[in-house]
Amino acid sequence: MGAVSYLDRVNISIAGQTIAAEYHLTTTDLGLVFSAFTVGYAIFQLIGGWAADRFGPRRTLMFGVFWWTVFTILTASVPRRMSGALLLFLLFRFMLGAGESVIYPSSNRWMANWIPDAERGFANGIIFAGIGAGAALTPPIIAEIMMHYGWRVAFWICGFLGLAVGVGWYRMARDSPEQHLGVSRQELTLISEGTMDRETSLKRRISWAVILRSKDVWALTLSYFCYGYVAYIFFAWFFIYLTTVRGLTFKRGSFYTMLPFIAMSLCSALGGFVSDTISKRWGRRLGRCGVAMLGMSLAAMFIACGTFTRGATGSAVIMAAGAGALYLAQSSYWALSADLGGPSSGSLSAFMNMGAQVGGAVTTVLTAFIAVHLGWTTSFITAAAFCAIGSLSWLFVNPDCLLTENQYDL
Repeated sequence: MGAVSYLDRVNISIAGQTIAAEYHLTTTDLGLVFSAFTVGYAIFQLIGGWAADRFGPRRTLMFGVFWWTVFTILTASVPRRMSGALLLFLLFRFMLGAGESVIYPSSNRWMANWIPDAERGFANGIIFAGIGAGAALTPPIIAEIMMHYGWRVAFWICGFLGLAVGVGWYRMARDSPEQHLGVSRQELTLISEGTMDRETSLKRRISWAVILRSKDVWALTLSYFCYGYVAYIFFAWFFIYLTTVRGLTFKRGSFYTMLPFIAMSLCSALGGFVSDTISKRWGRRLGRCGVAMLGMSLAAMFIACGTFTRGATGSAVIMAAGAGALYLAQSSYWALSADLGGPSSGSLSAFMNMGAQVGGAVTTVLTAFIAVHLGWTTSFITAAAFCAIGSLSWLFVNPDCLLTENQYDL
């Protein structure tokens, strides 16, 4: 589900130049189209988290995948030479973001039900490896289809692939282990021993007042805002940067655009495994917060170095390493939000993820603005600075302070 969702959201970055030429859109217009997705994605995070907590992740995700499939197909149906094409692209991408907003709050709600606390880092790492996998497959797949059949066919294929995966999810998934016929008694015992029992969970349901008063939640959200700002540079602008600034051809550009996303996929799982291993041995302060700080600090250094590297190939490889380092931190955000939120983890993680999507919306517009007025080097140095801020924000997170109704952190 994660891989397909990123295929549907990143495809427009590969088709962006073709769409801009066909509909006479400027670079700024294209940045607005990119940001429309992240705005919709951010605004509907809280609704997606509430829906996952209220209706369960199984039904919520199924509804979401049908919703975003419709708007993926509609994006490819905008008539040529239409005077109001920009407004339609903005609307359809906004609605696509609204549909996809449910996926990771639902994932985290499912995680709280199914995965013992000590294994959530690695489990999240595997789930978020889908981000890298979907984004890595997007450039070559979309480029190949576009060269033979055009960008519209590429979008239609993405849409119908989403439907197939959504049906598969609904048939296979259940909201809790007790509902799944394939789960044995031994597995149920293992899961229940590693998570809170249902009575304790009900007592731990937390209100929005508690969530919004928690300094840990705000520190996580600030850090994830910075994380989202950096990640979306790769999702939205990296292909365009390589082909227009670094001078790579369309085909070579699509190949090198894969590298950051392959690194994301591998490092997401690796970061989750390392986070769990360290947490079990030395505690969550080092395992969750320490790993996240290290990953974002390394990302800042790699992105800054890659920006000043002269050769296009060397720059692409170094920046890919920066994207991978960034995703070493990914599972820490989601594992910790599941730990803090428990049965309200859908809502808490949705608020945190809203911060990342606001960051993504800012970068899709601000990166273009900075590039036009100050140059692409300044755009990527700005991203490196946000990595540093996001790393420092982890100093204000207490991973062992679980949220309760009678707790007020501020």
